[in-house]
Amino acid sequence: MEQEFELIAKTFMGLEPVLAQELTGLGAHNVQQGRRMVSFTGDQEMMYRANFQLHTAIRILKPIKHFKAHSADEVYDEVKKLNWDQYLDNHQTFAIDSVVYSDNFRNSLFVTYRVKDAITDWFREKSGTRPNISVSNPDIRFNIHIADEDATLSLDSSGESLHRRGYRQESVEAPINEVLAAGMILQTGWHGECDFIDPMCGSGTLLIEADLIAHNMSPGIFRKGYAFEKWPDFNQELFDKIYNDDSKEQDFTHHIYGYDIDMKAVNTAKLNIKAAGLSKDITLEQADFKDFKRPAEKSIIVMNPPYGERISTPDLLGTYKMIGERLKHAFQGNDAWIVSYREECFDQIGLKPSIKIPLYNGSLECEFRKYSIFDGRMKDFRSEGGVVKTDQEREEMSERRFKKHRDFKKDFDEGQEENEGGDIRSFHFHSILEEKRREREEHRSLRDQGDRRFGRDHDRDEKRFGDDHNDRRFGRGHDRDEKRFGDDHNDRRFGRDHDRDERRFGDDHNDRKFGRDHDDRRKSFRGNHDDQRWNHDDHIQKDRRFGDYRYRSTKESSSNSRDGQGLRRGGQYDGRPRKSNNFKKDNDEE
Repeated sequence: MEQEFELIAKTFMGLEPVLAQELTGLGAHNVQQGRRMVSFTGDQEMMYRANFQLHTAIRILKPIKHFKAHSADEVYDEVKKLNWDQYLDNHQTFAIDSVVYSDNFRNSLFVTYRVKDAITDWFREKSGTRPNISVSNPDIRFNIHIADEDATLSLDSSGESLHRRGYRQESVEAPINEVLAAGMILQTGWHGECDFIDPMCGSGTLLIEADLIAHNMSPGIFRKGYAFEKWPDFNQELFDKIYNDDSKEQDFTHHIYGYDIDMKAVNTAKLNIKAAGLSKDITLEQADFKDFKRPAEKSIIVMNPPYGERISTPDLLGTYKMIGERLKHAFQGNDAWIVSYREECFDQIGLKPSIKIPLYNGSLECEFRKYSIFDGRMKDFRSEGGVVKTDQEREEMSERRFKKHRDFKKDFDEGQEENEGGDIRSFHFHSILEEKRREREEHRSLRDQGDRRFGRDHDRDEKRFGDDHNDRRFGRGHDRDEKRFGDDHNDRRFGRDHDRDERRFGDDHNDRKFGRDHDDRRKSFRGNHDDQRWNHDDHIQKDRRFGDYRYRSTKESSSNSRDGQGLRRGGQYDGRPRKSNNFKKDNDEE
């Protein structure tokens, strides 16, 4: 039996329990949850499977050294002690990612440089040559993580982030991350038992991830390669076995529906779904959720409406009120799950959630809430045997903590009449940071009112432009100033009318800079821009089940890939084309 070693699976905050459950299902040992990570032990096959089959992992790390470090020089010394020809040779390129949470290290980039120096100096002292750095597409990628004084140096077995599945051809503004989408679906407990609906589907990420989960398909099937394929001990035969194994896949007898008010989003979703070869299971339509009708079959809704951060709508609270109204009148007897950021938005839904799950969407601490929709009053529903919150859900809720402050100071009542015709795709950008900055400016304005800045005493102005200063800088005895500027200049700058001072520091300036009307709210354009990685015309591969198209590079070698004729990597025909894993020839990493 092959010896096991330590491994770390990175994920998003809030998805640790789901990832731990996935790892347990794969057969990993010593599974322990941490902060944005889950540690476990396994052999080489487990490492390959974790990369290929996990839905909620961002990357898989293999630690090679743990040590204590209080300075960058100590990091250098410890890293240089390793026998580096076990992991790297002079002809390979490498890169280093640093994650530092320590007061001893003010700059994580400096830690990166010191690790790089240690590796290159080790090779230079041993052989006189050194490997080169490649930030965009390295052969070997390392990761250094420092928390306080505890440092861990690891090999990155994944390469580019595992959320880059490979099926996304185009994107809409602020698309949801694939790993987060899969984690949300797994948190609902849905595995294909009923129909799945996303009424605000955007680029179709939730729809595709739902179909992968329903079929129990490995999300890595679309990727071009992994970093471990360039390691010296890479086992091609073992990985081919994992890659071609579909024994755990299952049929999906229900259906998935996606809707969006924006036709461009619908077309984008169709392209991505076609690239994944899942068109048979997914139906897409352009539709406004306010026209949503009761589904004919048992269904679950999972939706990601605008938050008012990266994207919004002129009538954001009205949108959430409409969501609650549609759920209550057209979705009785089913469960709906909604992720959002603002408490005020959740309040407008007007329904009591049975469970709240904190999770992060980018830098935003959001909540993922479950709504059990029933007809009539809750008291009557419970008296008839209905269950709003199970004992397990009560236990999970008691273990979770939530922030009480998700301030939302924007007054949405302003301009409500003119926004009544607005739809959920009329984007308007807001920034909470700018809102708080505006509040601080307003506070300063109130404090400075009453002629404090330009009042009778002129305290601050006298310090800056008082007689003493004027005499010192522009007085009669100041030869240099008289030569340069003369009396005329002095009169011009500091004469009776004080023209320039009034223009620079007058009441108008005070009102404009510190007054109540100050409205310097910048737009926030932080988006999660997905790379459009594959050219639509260059990558065509028949779907192994549904007859649609997948996308692959026409330059890939047919000797170790499943081509359009359905060859397995070993050359045996199985009628199931899949993606190539030739990592060297598909240089598309950002």
